[in-house]
Amino acid sequence: MTARVTTNQSTVNDGSEILTTESEHETNVNQKKRLSSSSNSLATSSLISPTGLTSLISFIVLTCAYISGFMSRLFSVIRFESIIHEFDPWFNYRSTAYMTENGFYNFLNWFDELAWYPLGRIVGGTVYPGLMVTSGVIHWFLHMINIPIHIREICVFLAPFFSGLTAIATYLLTKELWSRRAGLFAAAFIAIAPGYSSRSVAGSYDNEGIAIFALMFTYFLWIRSVKTGSVFWSSCTALSYFYMVSAWGGYVFIINLIPVHVFILLVLRRYSLRLYVSYSTFYILGLILSMQIPFVGFQPVRTSEHMLAAGVFALLQAYAFIEYLYTKLPRAGDLKQLFFGLIITVGLIVFAAVVILTYAGYIAPWSGRFYSLWDTNYAKIHIPIIASVSEHQPTTWTSFFFGKAVFL
Repeated sequence: MTARVTTNQSTVNDGSEILTTESEHETNVNQKKRLSSSSNSLATSSLISPTGLTSLISFIVLTCAYISGFMSRLFSVIRFESIIHEFDPWFNYRSTAYMTENGFYNFLNWFDELAWYPLGRIVGGTVYPGLMVTSGVIHWFLHMINIPIHIREICVFLAPFFSGLTAIATYLLTKELWSRRAGLFAAAFIAIAPGYSSRSVAGSYDNEGIAIFALMFTYFLWIRSVKTGSVFWSSCTALSYFYMVSAWGGYVFIINLIPVHVFILLVLRRYSLRLYVSYSTFYILGLILSMQIPFVGFQPVRTSEHMLAAGVFALLQAYAFIEYLYTKLPRAGDLKQLFFGLIITVGLIVFAAVVILTYAGYIAPWSGRFYSLWDTNYAKIHIPIIASVSEHQPTTWTSFFFGKAVFL
């Protein structure tokens, strides 16, 4: 009798344990359902929220700008075939093919007897190698991941590929300067701008194909570095400038426009420690890196196109030193006119030094390309070989109309 009661009690205990286990299982399942539903609702609410919706729209617009910029430049390939056209792109393609087959060091020392015939040409010291290196790196990467592709196809589609990146860089720059909406409009406009499209179609394997992207991206990084005062962003600006120097001779516009920006900020008394850190880091690193390009060499310290950057750098150091004295000296307010006179004196000394060194022959004068910016007939009268190039000739009014009508 006692054994039978004990058995019944154990059976009851086993049943209660089973019921407890089933209830715990149901509780865990309900908790998992609640967690999954809450995560789904959180994802849905984050996507429907104004911030998530704005990010989604920006992503879609930038994707469309990239695709439209890329596809609109494939007309020659779709209608005819994948081929390099024009004279300079053919030489650039030959140089790139030689570099991928023989290496970068042999490319720098390559004497091309077929170029500038019958004189020949030392290619490494007479070209901007950024275009060839960019294609070579892409070719190396694709082969590393087992995607065999001929170097010619990379050269053909390089400019359309970078035109999409230019749209993104323009978006970043305009967003930094104004707003996200303005950045989206700017990206859409630059993707289909006729003037830019004419220099970046498929098969036009020239320096402008990658240089416009480097130009816009350098300006974006410069604005970001000035706003943050970060050495990191300033160093990134110098690296982007170095890439621009390696790609195109138009880098002189960067090294003149950024100093003009700094000088105007100093004149408007908008000096800050952020500006000092940004420009000092950018100028020193950019100067050292740009001199590593064989074709550039010592031009950053020997030509007039670079003297504005050097003069603004010296002026900025003097301005920072005087500002430091102004904060440390007692009754500095009474010496305000003296400090202002010192700044003007330093500026005049720097300008006079540049003029004297130019007349003495240590600094090369301004090139004909810069004179042509102010006088469009200068090259036609004094340097006919520059005027013979179509991109150096004055723009016709029809080009302005068809190129700018999209903005109206």
